[in-house]
Formats: sequence, C-alpha cells, structure tokens
Amino acid sequence: MAKTGVYDTHPAMVAKAKELKKELERLVKSIVDEDGVLFSLGAVDGASQILCSLKELKVNGSSLCLKLKDGSDSLPFPEEFCCPISKKLMFDPVIVATGQTYDRPFIQRWLKSGNRTCPKSQQVLSHTILTPNHLIRDMICQWCKNHGVEFPDTLQYSDEGVTEPDRHRFVYLLEKMSSSLLDQKEAAKELRLLTKRTPSFRALFGESNDAIPQLLNPLSQTKSRNEVHPDLQEDLITTILNLSIHDNNKKIVAETPMAIPLLLDALRSGTVQTRSNAAAALFTLSALDSNKELIGKSGALKPLVDLLEDGHPLAMKDVASAIFNLCKLHENKLRAVRSGAVRVILEKIKNRMHVDELLAILAMLSTNQIAVEELGELGGVQCLLSIIRESSCARNKENCIATLHTICFSDRTKWREMREEENTNGTISQVAHNGTSRAKRKASGILERLNRAVNLIHTA
Repeated sequence: MAKTGVYDTHPAMVAKAKELKKELERLVKSIVDEDGVLFSLGAVDGASQILCSLKELKVNGSSLCLKLKDGSDSLPFPEEFCCPISKKLMFDPVIVATGQTYDRPFIQRWLKSGNRTCPKSQQVLSHTILTPNHLIRDMICQWCKNHGVEFPDTLQYSDEGVTEPDRHRFVYLLEKMSSSLLDQKEAAKELRLLTKRTPSFRALFGESNDAIPQLLNPLSQTKSRNEVHPDLQEDLITTILNLSIHDNNKKIVAETPMAIPLLLDALRSGTVQTRSNAAAALFTLSALDSNKELIGKSGALKPLVDLLEDGHPLAMKDVASAIFNLCKLHENKLRAVRSGAVRVILEKIKNRMHVDELLAILAMLSTNQIAVEELGELGGVQCLLSIIRESSCARNKENCIATLHTICFSDRTKWREMREEENTNGTISQVAHNGTSRAKRKASGILERLNRAVNLIHTA
C-alpha cells in the first residue's frame, strides 16, 4: 500500500497544489485551444514554471514530516504545532502580544527586520516581549513521544520567508506587466490576491528596487487617464495598498518616483473603489513621518479633500483617515486649509456625516488661524454647540469644545454667540462638569474668558 505523505494531507500544501494545478489547467487549455503554432509562448513558459513549482512543492513537502524512530515511515504532524511563519514543527514556541504562537527563531527574525505587527493577524504589537508557550511545547513533546517521533538534534531553519515556487511565480507575474493588456490584467489580479493573503509576497517587493516600478509599468506607460483600463488600475492600486501594510515597504513605496503620482491620478479619476483604495494607501504610507512630508508636498491634500466633498460612503472613512494622519504634520495643516478642507468638513458635519472622524480633523486644523477665521464665517460655532447638545459621545464633545476654545481665544466677535448659548442651555458648563479631563479644562477656559469679558463691560 502506498504511503500517504504530508503533501497529500496537509491543508496548506493541498491548497497550494490545487492553486498551481488550476493555473496549469488554464494555461494548458489556452495552448491546446489555439490552432497550429499560434499559441502564446508566455503560456508555455508559465506552464513550465508551474510544473517546476509543483515538483518543488512535492519535494519540499517532506519538510513537514518527521521520521519515526524505527525509520520505517514518515508522519505528518498536527497543523496547530506548525509555526505560521516557517510552516514547520515548533521546537521553541513563544507567544506574542496578540496571543498568537510562533517558533522563537522565526518571530525574532520578523521583529529584527523592523516589523511591529503580528504576521498572522496583521495587528500592531503593543510590545515585543516573547513569552514561552510551555503548554504547546509540552503538547508537542507528548505527541512526539506517543507517535514514536524522533526530534532532530539540530533544527534546520530556512532564511527565506517564501518558498522557491513563490519566488518563481513572483518574477513571472512581474514580467507579464510588460506584456499584452490581457496578460497585465491577469497578473495584476493575481498579485492583488497574493499580496492580500500572503505577507511573504508583500515582503518580496522590498527585496528588489525594480519590483514596484515593474508592477506600476502599465499605469506609467499610458499617455492619458482615459487610456487606463479601470479594472487594471483598481487591481494595481489595491496591490500598492496591500504592499503598504508591510512596515518595511512603506518607505520603499513612497520613495518610488512614480508611486505617489499614480496614487493621486487614481484619486482623481479612478472608480470609486480605486479612489477609496488609493486614499487608504496614502493613509497607510503616512504612518511614517518622512512620508507625511513627501505626500503633502506632492499635492495629495487637494484630491483628498475633493474626494471627501464627493461624499461617496465607500470612500469617506479612508479619505478622512488619510487627511487626519497627514495633518499631524504642521505644514500639511495649511495645505489642507488652502485646499478647502474647513468648508467641506463643516458641511459634512452639519449633515451629520462621519461626525466622529471629521470633528477630530477639525480640532486639529483649528490651530491654524485661517481655519479659525473660516469657521467663524461659515457658522462653525453654532454647528459645534449643537453637536455638544445632541451628542452622547465624550470624544466628540471634547473635539467640539477644543475647537470652540481656539475660536474663543482667537476671535472675540464670537463671544456673544457662546455667551447666549451658555445663558440659554448651559452647554459649556455641562462639559466643564461632565466632560473628559481635557474637555473640562477647555470648557472652564472658555467660561473664564466669557466671564472676564462680562466683568470688563460692567466695570466700563
């Protein structure tokens, strides 16, 4: 009876094999369906690459097996004993901040590369302390003992985060970006999926200076926006978004000369999904301070504000997040204000659209004198006071009162509005008594200023 190896039973290996076979079937069909010698050489090359990948997958699958002590057979180990990074049996399992378990050498290598996210969940790690998982280690030891499995004297770790078949596929897909439109669309769609599902594919883009320019080649070669195929543009922009999630890629992507300009083109002229994903990519890239400056100088605030004004529900949250992150840099606040952000944001808040996110941006922009003047002219005081009265959200009230505090100390012509509101509804006093600690300070500062003004008038 034939032996059953891990290649046949391990879910990860089976899924990979099925994916490769499906692509092979598609390529072979395209070759067979063509008459004579009219078939594409690219299809032949692709089929050849996949056959090599299947062979290597079969050979490398043995790494997921451990030999029995009598050497008579091989045994696949349980998937829960497998490190999510190395796909091999864990010998020193440790727990990271998210609660996920990894083999110590592989998670250490991940962290030493500058990553601060959990490889599996992509959550940001609150700390990088590695806690030994004694329970899993004991379970692995007991399982090996029960099945007569012999531990190797030394564990053979691989320095690579990806398999060789993955690498071949990566190179092949990038080469298709210089081929026909059909090839470009197929490759872009696959890269979009791979970079979404597989962190190791995101890391591959950081290993070559030419990878991102190759990826964006179809967009950079078009002479006008009308020539860009919408599906191709969406897949490529979304791939850039996926790449940006990887911490090591943020600087590389932003400093690729064509990347940010193409993201801005997508903001202005893409489908709604493309525009939303372009905004999300800018938000993710702007996590680095150096990128905030680079993106701000590129003129990104204007198309972001324009997209915010369009108000499409699919894009609003991503756009607001991008504007907020960029405006953490002082110079970008002025760029946002000059791009009409105050008017657009206030209009959306009056219509009660994405109030939480937009109030946070408005509070940030209110440190700019031009923004304060615009708020006064556009009825910002009454709008903010009405939200304080209506809202049950402490954070929203805090952002409103912080903005009003800036207006109060910058524009004395608004004192009367605030005083009348206070006399009628006691709105500011309520925040001074029941708000967050910051809100209480700001509200008390406003009341003190208003009372001082009244006393001065009475004295006069």
